[in-house]
Amino acid sequence: MEQQPAPHNDTARPQQPVLFLPHGGGPCFFMDWPDTWDHMAAYLRAVAATLPRRPDGIVVMSSHWETGVPTVTSGAHPALIYDYSGFPPHTYQLRYPAAGSPELAAQVCALLDKVGIPNAQDPDRGFDHGVFIPFMLAFPQADIPIVELSLQRDLNAAMEIRIGAALQPLRAQNVLIVGTGMTYHNLHHFMGQNPQSNAVSREFDTWLTHAVESPPDIRTEALTRWTHAPGARICHPRPEHLLPLMFAAGAAGTDRGVRDYSDTVMGKALSGFRFG
Repeated sequence: MEQQPAPHNDTARPQQPVLFLPHGGGPCFFMDWPDTWDHMAAYLRAVAATLPRRPDGIVVMSSHWETGVPTVTSGAHPALIYDYSGFPPHTYQLRYPAAGSPELAAQVCALLDKVGIPNAQDPDRGFDHGVFIPFMLAFPQADIPIVELSLQRDLNAAMEIRIGAALQPLRAQNVLIVGTGMTYHNLHHFMGQNPQSNAVSREFDTWLTHAVESPPDIRTEALTRWTHAPGARICHPRPEHLLPLMFAAGAAGTDRGVRDYSDTVMGKALSGFRFG
């Protein structure tokens, strides 16, 4: 695929919003799983039409890559990482040939340098399923260059907000910033369809929506202290699937957030959010 030009500044046009997208369970959208993921799939398919224009690039943080310092994919043609197991053979043949962007990766690192956040580039890392699975629906033509940014191993919400804030200037350069994860991710309860946590998931989802839709300063404080929310540790025994939302909220700056997707999957409340 031909390398796309580097993102450019265009102040005459609106900047891109910031998105937090649910990525489902493994390759769920490409399997015979009747009625379970249909609403989420429809939401993802509608994403591109909600943007002010086609992005020149995408910076995405997935819940499936953790490193010691923020690290960006910097290869021109990243491969796919099929980091799921136990699924049908055809799900390991899925293709998403989006280009990378060494230029955009360098911009990400420069912005992190500017605020004193140590960072690194990885020219060999591919796109994990937290990127290519939802993007196969949201951006099916695979014609927008993508840079993936890692989570930090210490899984610190305040740091992910700070990292997102550092990258906010990219939005004015027609770069779309995306976090992908899940607002509920207790696999033991999810796959076991434990009904006792259904109400807990709804309570946490209500708190999370209120936090995201609050004024930015209140939003930042609430998301930083997310472990104090009702049912927080039941819904997220480990927070890697929630923290890309904090990254997105940081990149939103002073833009207000809104829940633009709400669903119940296997009894658990799930949401998606948009800023700007």
